[in-house]
Amino acid sequence: MERRKKMGRRMRSITARRRMKRNWTWRRWRKRRAAPPPTSPRTSTASSASIPDSKLPKVAVIGRPNVGKSALFNRLVGGNRAIVVDEPGVTRDRLYGRSYWGDQEFMVIDTGGVITLSKSQAGVMEELAITTTVGMDGIPMASREAAIARMPSMIEKQAVAAVEEAAVLLFLVDGQAGLVAADIEIADWLRRNFSHKCIILAVNKCESPRKGQMQALEFWSLGFTPLPISAITGTGTGELLDMVCSELKKFEVLEELDDVEEDENHVPAISIVGRPNVGKSSILNALVGEDRTIVSPVSGTTRDAIDTELTIKDGQKYKLIDTAGIRRRAAVASAGSTTETLSVKRAFSAIRRSDVVALVIEAMACVSEQDYKIAERIEKEGKACVIVVNKWDTIPNKNNESTTHYEQDVREKLRVLDWAPIVYCSAINGNSVEKIISAASLVEEERSRRLGTSILNQVVREAVAFKAPPRTRGGKRGRVYYTTQAAVRPPTFVLFVNDAKLFPEPYRRYMHKQLRSDAGFPGTPIRLLWRSRKRTDRQQRRSNTEARSALVALS
Repeated sequence: MERRKKMGRRMRSITARRRMKRNWTWRRWRKRRAAPPPTSPRTSTASSASIPDSKLPKVAVIGRPNVGKSALFNRLVGGNRAIVVDEPGVTRDRLYGRSYWGDQEFMVIDTGGVITLSKSQAGVMEELAITTTVGMDGIPMASREAAIARMPSMIEKQAVAAVEEAAVLLFLVDGQAGLVAADIEIADWLRRNFSHKCIILAVNKCESPRKGQMQALEFWSLGFTPLPISAITGTGTGELLDMVCSELKKFEVLEELDDVEEDENHVPAISIVGRPNVGKSSILNALVGEDRTIVSPVSGTTRDAIDTELTIKDGQKYKLIDTAGIRRRAAVASAGSTTETLSVKRAFSAIRRSDVVALVIEAMACVSEQDYKIAERIEKEGKACVIVVNKWDTIPNKNNESTTHYEQDVREKLRVLDWAPIVYCSAINGNSVEKIISAASLVEEERSRRLGTSILNQVVREAVAFKAPPRTRGGKRGRVYYTTQAAVRPPTFVLFVNDAKLFPEPYRRYMHKQLRSDAGFPGTPIRLLWRSRKRTDRQQRRSNTEARSALVALS
C-alpha cells in the first residue's frame, strides 16, 4: 500500500513537470513568433539601406503593352511607384525600385511595351494612342511627325537596355486576352538574343487559381513554363518570387567569378548634377572641348541625361553624364510638367549608375537646402563625390582668405559631404576645369582601394584603446574581436563584435570618424557593418543545461 502511494506521488510529480515544461515551451514559442525574426529585412533597415542600388541584382519586367507590367512592378516594390492606367503606352521610360523576398534584396525595372518588332509605324502610333496635336501648338507639322515617329523606337530602346542589364527577365503576358502574335515575337526575340539569361514566363490577370491553370495552357507553345499570377490580387506572386530569388542566388555566384574581368574593362562614369542653371552643360562642353550640349541662360534647357565619352592624355577613358537641373519636389509638383518630372528621375538614375558625382554649385549663390538634399542622395547611393564651385570668376576681390571662408561655409552647409574635395573653376572661361577630372580620378581610386587586414585591425584597436565602448546598466560592455574589409565601391568594413546592441549610435559615429581620419579614403563614403558573434555549440549546450536546471528547480 505504501509502495503504491509512493508510485502515485512520483507519477503526479512527473506529470506536473511535463505540464510545466510544455507550458513554458508554449509561452516561449508564442513570444518568439510574436517577435520579428532578427534577419528580417524589415528589422535590418540599416544594413539594407547601406547597400547601394547599383550593387543589387536586377530583375526586368518585359512584355507587350497593357499586360500589367506596372501593376506587377508596384506589387513587387510596394506602393504606387508606377502609374497604372488601363491604356497602352503609359509607361515609356525605365523605372527602378528596390524589392526583397526573405533575405534576398534586388532591383525591379519596369519597362515600356515592346511592339515595334514587326508592326508598321502607323500601327504602332495607333496602338500607343500617340497624337501629333495635343501639347504641340506652334510646332510645324513636319517637326511634330518627326519627333513622334521616334517615340516607339525610344521606348523599345529603353526596354532593351533594361533587359541587357538585368539578371532575371520576367516575361509577362495577358491570360485573359490569350496568346497573341506580339507575345510569340517577343518570345522568339528573347530566345534569340538573351538565351543566356533566366527567363520566367508569368501569365498575368489569373485571379482564380483554378481558372488560371486553364488560361496558362495555351502559353506552353512559347517554349517556357507558364506561371499563372495576378498582379492586382497577389495570386501566385509568392511562387514567382521564390523562382526569382533562386535564380538570383545563382547569378551572385557567377558575378563573383566575373569581378576580375569587369574591373579590367571598367570605365569610370562621372555624372554632373546640381540645381538648374548652375553651369552643368558648360562644364561638360569645356571638358569635352566641343559644344556637346545646348547651353542657354534659360533654366531647364537640358532634359535628358546625356552620356559622352572622354579620353584624357594618358589614355584613360571616362564617361561623362550631363543631367537636368534638380529643383525642389514641391516646385516640380506645382509646375505639373511631366517632362520635368521625368528629367528629375533620369538625373537621379544618372547618380545611381555613376561612379563619381560632380555636385555643381554656383559661386555667387548661397548653398541652398536643395543642394543639401542632392548631397544626401549622393551619400545614400554610396558614390564618390567632388564639389564643383562654378563661376568662381564672378567673385570680386578674391584672395586666400576668401577661399578659406567660402570652403568653411560649404563644409558647414553640406556637412553630409564633409569628406568630398572642393574644386573652384569657371566653365565659360575654361579656367581650372581639368581639375575636376583629376579630383574625380583620385576619389575613384580611393573608392576602389582595399586596406590590409592587419592595418585595419591596428586602427580599430587604437580607436578602442583611446575610447572604450560604454557600459550598459547591467555592466556589459561591447568587445571588438576583429575587422575586415568586405567590399569596395564604396569601401565597406565589417566589425565582428560580441553583441552589436552594446554599441550605441554615438560610438558608431566615433568609430566611423576614427577610421576615416586614420585610414584615409578621401572623397568617398565608407560603410561600417556591425556583426554579432554567433553562439558556439558549447554555449548552446550550456544554455540548454541552465534551462533544464531551472525547470528541475521549479519542479
